[in-house]
Amino acid sequence: MTHTASLQTPLQPAPAPLTPAQRIRDDAEAVAVAIELASVFAVGASDRDRDRLLPWNELERFSRSGLWGITVPREYGGAGVSSVTLAEVVATLSAADGSLAQIPQNHYYALEVLRVGGSEAQKRFFYQQALAGYRFGNALAEIGHKDFRRRTRLIADGDGFRVDGRKFYCTGALYAHWIPTLVVADDDTQYLAFVPREADGVTIVDDWDGIGQRVTGSGSVAFEQVRVEADWVVPFSASFTRPTPIGPFAQLLHAAIDTGTARGAWAATLDFVRTRARPWIDAGVDRASDDPLAIVQVGDLAVRLHAAEALLRRGGRFVDAAQAQASDDSVAEASVAVAEARVLSTEIALKAGNRLFELSGTAATFGEHNYDRFWRNARTHTLHDPVRWKFHAVGNFHLNGARPPRHGAL
Repeated sequence: MTHTASLQTPLQPAPAPLTPAQRIRDDAEAVAVAIELASVFAVGASDRDRDRLLPWNELERFSRSGLWGITVPREYGGAGVSSVTLAEVVATLSAADGSLAQIPQNHYYALEVLRVGGSEAQKRFFYQQALAGYRFGNALAEIGHKDFRRRTRLIADGDGFRVDGRKFYCTGALYAHWIPTLVVADDDTQYLAFVPREADGVTIVDDWDGIGQRVTGSGSVAFEQVRVEADWVVPFSASFTRPTPIGPFAQLLHAAIDTGTARGAWAATLDFVRTRARPWIDAGVDRASDDPLAIVQVGDLAVRLHAAEALLRRGGRFVDAAQAQASDDSVAEASVAVAEARVLSTEIALKAGNRLFELSGTAATFGEHNYDRFWRNARTHTLHDPVRWKFHAVGNFHLNGARPPRHGAL
C-alpha cells in the first residue's frame, strides 16, 4: 500500500477523560443515546470524510455518552446490553458516519476477550476504565506476511514483559488510551497485551489512506521494547481451544457497520429522489418519485435492507445465546447465523451505495454532496474478510454439519 506522505505523522496521546462518562442503565437507553448522537454526528460526516478531519471532538462526546461501556456486565457496573442492542447501536451510528461507528469496534472486541479470558482482577480494572470513558484501540494485524498476526513478540522482562513489533490496520489506536495488542510469546502462545498509549516506545503513525472509512485512523503502530505489566496481559489463543463467542461477536459488529452504511445511503437516496432528481422522459411523470421503474428499484432496496436488518437481529440473538451458554453447538450456530447476516449486509451496503446514483442521476455526483462516501465506505469495510467464505461456512454447516473454524479473526 502506498501512503500519502503528509499523513505519516506520529501522533500525541489522546488526553485522559476530563469528566467521567455517563452510565447507561439498560438497552433502551443505549439505543436512545445512539439515536441522539447519530443526529449530531450526521451533520458533519460528509465534511469529515471529504477533508479527512479527525473527529476528536465527536469522539469525546461519544466517549462521554457512556456508549463505550454498554457491554460491561452488570455485575461490574455496566448496562450489560445484549448483542442485539449493541448491533443496533452500531448500525444507528454507522448510518450517520461509518468511520465514527467503526472506531469503537475493537474496543468492544477487547472487552469481549476480557470477559471470556480475563482474570477477575483484570476485569475489575479494565471494565472500570471503560466505564470511566477510556478508549481501547487495537493493534492486531500485521502486513507483509501470510501469517499476518504472528510477529509482534511478548518478551519476559523481570516481573513483567516487553512488547516489540509493528502492526497495521490499527483501527481506533490513533484515538485510544489503551491499545490491546496481539502478541506472541516464545512458546508461540498468543496473548492480548493492553498497552498504555503513552508508554515509552509506542509510536502511532497516521498513515491510513484507504478510499473509504477515511477517519478511522486505521494506520500503523510500532512497539519498541515497550514495557507492559503482567496484569495487563490477557490470554488470547487459550480462548479458542474451547468454544467461545468471540469470533461471531466480532463478525456481528462488522455486519452492523455495513448495515448502517446501507441505511445511510438509503436515506440519502429517498431524500434526493423526492427533492432533487428528475424523472426519465419516458416515464411520463412530473416527479422522479412517481417514476414507476424508480419505484420498483426503491422497493427492491427496501426489501433487501429490511432482510439484512432482520438477519442482523437474528445473528445477535444467536450470539447472546452463545454468550449465555457457550458450547460447540451454540458457538457454531452463532457463527453461521452471523455469517448469513454478513452476506446480506455486504450486498446491501454496496447495492445501496451504487443505487443512490442510479436513481438520483448525474446531479448526485456533484462534489458538494459527497455521496460517493457511502459506496467508498462500504467497498472498503466489506473487504475486511471475503464474503465468499461466508457462503462456504453457511453451506458447509447446513449441508454437511461442519462447524465453522473457531478463531479470533476480526
